[in-house]
Amino acid sequence: MKLSDQIQHYENKLAYEIDSWDLKVALDAGELLVIVDARSPEAFSNGHIPGAVNIPHRNMDAEATNRIDRESLVVTYCDGIGCNASTKAALRMARLGFKVKELIGGLDWWIRDGYPVDGNCGENGSGQCGCG
Repeated sequence: MKLSDQIQHYENKLAYEIDSWDLKVALDAGELLVIVDARSPEAFSNGHIPGAVNIPHRNMDAEATNRIDRESLVVTYCDGIGCNASTKAALRMARLGFKVKELIGGLDWWIRDGYPVDGNCGENGSGQCGCG
């Protein structure tokens, strides 16, 4: 194992992933980003990160994403580590030409870190928002 390979691996992770702390800091700083919830509309209505837009990964195409500013960083998320909708969404958004990062731990870790949630999860604090 070469040290340069390790360094490149970790640089790549940081280039393509973001955690809830860094996302909250970016939001508070007013950075140019769009948060995309890649789950079903039902899961989105149950609970989502405030300000997120819902574009289920299965529906991501040029038409569904045409209102997203191409200069923005797109942050995709889903339910959590047991859900790969955010990975599928990040791949689709990258293929559509967007700058993308995937939220590590998804909505689950956002909630665990104590950040606000809009929707039914935010009202009851259950965190059971579903992958969809």
